[in-house]
Amino acid sequence: MNYQVYDLHQCSRGERIKVTLQGNQANVRLMDSSNYSCYRNGRKHKYYGGRVTKSPIILTVPSSGHWYVTIDLQGLGGSVRSSVIKLPAPLPIYREPALSSVPSLVRNPVFSEEEDADKVYDVFISHASEDKDDLVRPLAHALMGYGLKVWYDEFELKIGDSLRRKIDFGLAHSRFGIVVLSKSFIKKGWTNYELDGIISKANTGEQVVLPIWHGITKQEVIEYSPSLADKVARNTASYTVNEIAEEIAELIKGV
Repeated sequence: MNYQVYDLHQCSRGERIKVTLQGNQANVRLMDSSNYSCYRNGRKHKYYGGRVTKSPIILTVPSSGHWYVTIDLQGLGGSVRSSVIKLPAPLPIYREPALSSVPSLVRNPVFSEEEDADKVYDVFISHASEDKDDLVRPLAHALMGYGLKVWYDEFELKIGDSLRRKIDFGLAHSRFGIVVLSKSFIKKGWTNYELDGIISKANTGEQVVLPIWHGITKQEVIEYSPSLADKVARNTASYTVNEIAEEIAELIKGV
């Protein structure tokens, strides 16, 4: 049997092979070296591909190794010309720079020597209660799992506590302020009170603001607070809770 063969040499899993035919339909086979040897000697073999009626086609290498492409007209008439090329690998998926690579976020907030070290939190989470279940509570637990000290109301507030005093204490003794911006957040009074405290400390260099956009558009953030819209943020539409928590933990532990 006459056939055309293309030695692809060593290929990596996932590499894409483009086969172009001119003149006729043909049988196209992608085979590793063992199966190509069987094919060449007329023995039973396994392959990827089949009878191709439209050109070009893209074949994907299923595993790393030495691979071949053959083209023949077995059971078909006519003649065919062909070409086979390896396609360049796609670029990796773009991800925004890690928080730890943003110079404005990497700095050491200053605390008074008189402050009790046990009362210093790594992060204060400002949020609307409507966002607890799907984002904030899992985020708080994930951050604690990375060994961070987290001021989160469900961890800190007890029956009879003064809400304002507890929030003021948490704001004053936290190195980073996570602000979960959502449609619910911008409508709340307490969240705006917390945000004012975070921004005030950020302006003096005592705290770093880490915004998280949750179910909100950039235009809505701009209309609410242009200064927040300009800060490096993470959007839950693009990142999972665990991915956000991991980045925040890496940033804080690297400071």
